[in-house]
Amino acid sequence: MILVTGGAGYIGSHTAISLVELGHSIIIADDFSNSKPETVEVVQKITGKSVATHRIDVTDRDALERIFQNHQLEGVIHFAGYKAVGESVIDPIKYYKNNIISTLNIADLCVKYNVLKFVFSSSATVYGDNASPLTENMMLLPTTNPYGETKAMCERILHDISIANPQMQISLLRYFNPVGAHESGLIGENPNGIPNNLMPYITQVASGTLKKLSIFGNDYPTIDGTGVRDFIHVEDLAKGHVAALEHLSEGVHIHNLGTGKGTSVLQLVKAFEKVNQIEIPYEIVERRPGDLAKCYADVSKAERELGWKAEKTIEDMCRDAWNFEKNLKSKM
Repeated sequence: MILVTGGAGYIGSHTAISLVELGHSIIIADDFSNSKPETVEVVQKITGKSVATHRIDVTDRDALERIFQNHQLEGVIHFAGYKAVGESVIDPIKYYKNNIISTLNIADLCVKYNVLKFVFSSSATVYGDNASPLTENMMLLPTTNPYGETKAMCERILHDISIANPQMQISLLRYFNPVGAHESGLIGENPNGIPNNLMPYITQVASGTLKKLSIFGNDYPTIDGTGVRDFIHVEDLAKGHVAALEHLSEGVHIHNLGTGKGTSVLQLVKAFEKVNQIEIPYEIVERRPGDLAKCYADVSKAERELGWKAEKTIEDMCRDAWNFEKNLKSKM
């Protein structure tokens, strides 16, 4: 049985679906601070399987330990954490407390209860301003924002735990910019409040929920002056987590999960407009603290060692994200 922390979140819920569809039994732990309980119901509807869910904050060690005590766990996929780069710059204490304590709690309990498999949701932000394409053997330079620093610190903690407990099997997945939604249109990125990520902001502008998109800077040294990112379909990303889990062996294993291609913010907006025949009004505003000009992956290691490769296109991402948003609006 696999414990999925943050399993009702955007990436966690898609990974939960992939796990169940590939025959794994799962338990979800989530406090629903940036997700909704209804998402678990949708996971069950899509998979046709019942999913045990615990409404807990994984920084609460006692509550978390009860899950380890009451279930025979084989492994953990740890998503739970705060993830907004801009917010981390404004409120770093919130990020250090939540992201590091949650990881410490889970790792401690994995050691105590001999749960050997640990897949950690890391981030490309740990590379800082290293030049793209980014490779797993680069030195970590996460000084551009506290969010990236928390991910790098958690990675170092897990490396140290692996040295002290060589039987542990740890996967560090540094993934890039997940977008899109499940092909059913029933599940996707639906943040509480104003979205921090680009695609849900675009879809909410498209639906009329928000008036216009703010693009943070158009003076970067890129193809059109806007930031370049490696956008990956969330379903591809979910499959990457399952591949990492199923290929685990003793020690620490690091893999980038992305497409290996850079797409600018403006290119993504134009692709969305073309695919869905909807105009997205936008304005250029000042750069956002902590943002980089370019960030895209070298994904050859994941292809070679995990047998995994992203398959969906930017057009797929735009189409699926809009289908999910339309479904949301139809329920209101």
